[in-house]
Amino acid sequence: MVIYQVLPRLWGNGKFSDWQSPSFEYLKSLGVDTVWYTGIMRHSMGEPFVKGNAGSPYSIADCHDVNPYLADNPRRRMQEFKALVSRTHKAGLKVITDFIPNHVGALCRDVPTYGWYDYDWEDTRKIDYSAPGTWEAMLEIALFWAEKGVDGFRCDMVELVPPEFLKWLISKVKERYPHFIFIGEAYEFGNYRRYIRELGFDLLYDKSGFYDSVRAILSGRESARALTRNWQRLSDLQPNMLNFLENHDEQRLASPWFASSPERGYAALAFAALYNEASFLLYAGGELGEDAAEGAEGRTSIFDFVKVRTLSLLWAKLSGKKARLPQRESRILARYRDILGHVAAMHGLQVWDLCYCNEDSPGFNPDRHFAFLRYSADEAWLVFCNFSHEKAEAEIFIPREVKQKCHPAAMQDGNVKVTTEAFDASIIRFRR
Repeated sequence: MVIYQVLPRLWGNGKFSDWQSPSFEYLKSLGVDTVWYTGIMRHSMGEPFVKGNAGSPYSIADCHDVNPYLADNPRRRMQEFKALVSRTHKAGLKVITDFIPNHVGALCRDVPTYGWYDYDWEDTRKIDYSAPGTWEAMLEIALFWAEKGVDGFRCDMVELVPPEFLKWLISKVKERYPHFIFIGEAYEFGNYRRYIRELGFDLLYDKSGFYDSVRAILSGRESARALTRNWQRLSDLQPNMLNFLENHDEQRLASPWFASSPERGYAALAFAALYNEASFLLYAGGELGEDAAEGAEGRTSIFDFVKVRTLSLLWAKLSGKKARLPQRESRILARYRDILGHVAAMHGLQVWDLCYCNEDSPGFNPDRHFAFLRYSADEAWLVFCNFSHEKAEAEIFIPREVKQKCHPAAMQDGNVKVTTEAFDASIIRFRR
C-alpha cells in the first residue's frame, strides 16, 4: 500500500467537497492507493481546554459524528462524508480514518473514562476498559464507521490500550468485514511480533526500526549498516510494516529540525518505498518539499486552521486557476513521482541486500551507501541509495547465487557501474 495522509481542513478550502477528480488523479499519479483522511471524527472545539484555534483531531467529542466545519452544509455533514467516501472509492482508492482506542475528549460521553489523561494530553480522558459495556461500546463505534464505507483504521497509541481488547475488537470487526485494515501506531520494537501475529494488526508503524534508523543516518549519527540490521530483526514481519519519513507527529523532513532539505530525502524515500513489501506512508506536502515554516519546531500544526504553503500552491493548480507550481516544487514532485512510480513495478519481486558483498567494491562506502536488488526470473531492478553528502561513483558486484535466480542478460557479465548524486538514488532495470 502507498498511503497518503492528509488533514482535509488543510486541503483546498478545507471541505469534503474539495475532494473531486483532480485531487484523486493527483494522488494516483503518485502511486497512492489509499487515503488516510485525518481529523474526520468530531473533535472538541470551543472549550477552554482545546489546543490551538481548531482543536486536536485526537480529542474526540462525539464518536458517531464528523466535524461540521468540513461540510458545506453542516446539517448534512454525515451525508457529505459518505459522498466523499463514495467518490474516493469511485476513483479506485481506499479510505482510512482514525480510530482512537486510548482516549476521548474531556467532555465526551460515548464511553466510560477515568478522570485522568496520559502524558500532556489534558484535552482528553483515558478510556476505562474495566467498566461494564466499554468493549461493546467501542466495537459499536468501529462498526458504525465500517458501515459508512471506511476501509480501515489507523489506530492511535495502541500500546496504551489493553491488548486483549484489541485482539477481540479486530476479530469481531473482521468477522463482518474480512478485508478491513487495521494499522497500529506502535513504537516498541519488542511489541511488533505480538501485535501482528497475536492481536491481528495488518500493519504497524516501523518507528523504532526504519524511521529512527534512517533519521540517524541522514544526520550522520548512524551508519547505513543500520538498515541491514533492521530488516534482519524484522525478518518475516517486513510485509506488515508501514514505513514513513514524516507524519503529523514527526518533524517535516525538509524542516531545519530534520534534514533541512527535501532533496536530502530521496535516498531514504527509495529505500522506504522499494526495499521490500512494506507499505509506505506519504504525508501531504512532503512530495512538494513542505518544511512546516508556519508550524512549531518543524511540525505542520494539527491544532490550528493554518494555510500550508505547498498545499496552497498545489490547490491553485488542481482547482483550475491556470497556476503552475514553482520550479523547485515541480522538480521535487517529479522526483517523488519517479521513485514511487516504481512501487507497483516491483510489487511481488524478491529482494536481495547487496551490501554484504560490496564492502570492498570500488567506490562503495558501506556506511553511506546501500544497494539492493528486486528480482524475478525474468527481470531485476538494482537500487543504489547514496546517503552521502558527495556524489557516488561505484561498481556494484552481484553474486553468482542471485544471478542463478534471475537471468537478465545485462546482469551476467562484470559489475554494474552506478553514478548517483548526493542523498539520491539510482534505479536500474534489467530484462531478458
